[in-house]
Amino acid sequence: MDLLKWKQAVKQSLGRRESLSFASWQMDDDSIARLLHHAYGLKELDLFRVTQDRDIQVLYKWVMPRPPDLDSRSRWGRQVTDDGLYNVSLANCVSKLTSISLWGVTGITDSGVVQLMSKAISLQHLNIGATFITDESLLASAESCPCLKTIVLWSCRHVSENGLLVLVSKCWKLQSINVWGMRVPVDCFFTLLAI
Repeated sequence: MDLLKWKQAVKQSLGRRESLSFASWQMDDDSIARLLHHAYGLKELDLFRVTQDRDIQVLYKWVMPRPPDLDSRSRWGRQVTDDGLYNVSLANCVSKLTSISLWGVTGITDSGVVQLMSKAISLQHLNIGATFITDESLLASAESCPCLKTIVLWSCRHVSENGLLVLVSKCWKLQSINVWGMRVPVDCFFTLLAI
């Protein structure tokens, strides 16, 4: 009986978290989705960051059937896929998220990002740098996330100036775009500044 009370307490604790990072963890789509369905108060979701949140290890042990690979430090080849983003988009917390980082999550495409963006209506900060997204993801972000203030597109080489123009013209609160390493002509940035 004590184990059931402990599991319930862990789920409640997870539900009160405002920030959750899966940085440096090799977790699969289903594991992330199951955790997020308990995190109803979540505002910041980070699928990659340099530091690792040790507190979640205890929570994970009691909520999930198998532990994550905590020794993995790879930035590339994350196990999150479009199916995982779809499952994440079904979590109740997604509409309240103000920050999402998918930096370096190379297993995702526009399909998953579009699904997630369509539900993340409160989003203010988006980091999708070092992924293979295209203009389609930017269009979805522009349509669904009018409160977007910052976006990191670092080394998103498949994004064109058309995607940037739509994003800037529809997201009036946008204050910062990181476009380092992109293949966009310099004169595009003068056009963006004029909007």
